[in-house]
Amino acid sequence: MAGKKRTGGRKKSSSRKGGRKKKGGRKKRKYGRKASRKVERSMHEMKRGELKSGRSGKKVKSRKQAIAIGLSEARAEGAKVPKKKS
Repeated sequence: MAGKKRTGGRKKSSSRKGGRKKKGGRKKRKYGRKASRKVERSMHEMKRGELKSGRSGKKVKSRKQAIAIGLSEARAEGAKVPKKKS
C-alpha cells in the first residue's frame, strides 16, 4: 500500500446521482405560521385538559382531534391552510 492514502471508513453518499445539490430557492410552506401557532395552542390546551369539543363540549383527549381543532380555528381566521379533505 505504498503511496495510497486511506480516508475515513465511510464513503460520502448522496441520494441524487452525481452528488450535485438541487438548485432553487426555499421550499414553499404548506401551512402558514398562524396555523402552526393555532395547532400549538390547541395541543397545549389538550395536554392541560382544557380543550373541549365544539358541539358536545366534551374534553378532547385525541392528538389528531386537537390538531384538527387548531387547523379549523386557523381556517376561520383566514390563515394559510390546505383545503379540508371531504
